[in-house]
Amino acid sequence: MSTVDERAPGAREMGPYAAAFVAGVTANNRLPLDYSVASLRVVDFLVDGLRKGGADRERLRGTLLGLGAYVGEVLVRRAGAVWVDFDADQSAYFGQRVGVRMPDGRVWNPLGKVRNRFELGGPGESLQMFYLTLHGRARRAVA
Repeated sequence: MSTVDERAPGAREMGPYAAAFVAGVTANNRLPLDYSVASLRVVDFLVDGLRKGGADRERLRGTLLGLGAYVGEVLVRRAGAVWVDFDADQSAYFGQRVGVRMPDGRVWNPLGKVRNRFELGGPGESLQMFYLTLHGRARRAVA
């Protein structure tokens, strides 16, 4: 497990952080980061390009954090999730201070998912599939 990045914004700041990141990266580029589910495929391609470029994760920390915030914000805007500050156990498990809680009560780590896409690559770490997998699940009744 990785250590928690204390420099990352908290839950209240993640929406504005994602918006500022999108404004910054789209100001001089024609990236279709419009918070749609389809735009997550663009994020997959962006992360793959960074990965193939050979830069190390620490050098790209801000970019990966921005992309993770964007993925989380897509979950917020499109799937009804909310940003949450993780408790100590969740932070230790996920290696992040923040994540999203889906309407069914489950918490997820979009920042870590982007990091995994960068480190591992491959279709199993697709950010678009991450959304599609999470969005459609219903909560099971506990006996």
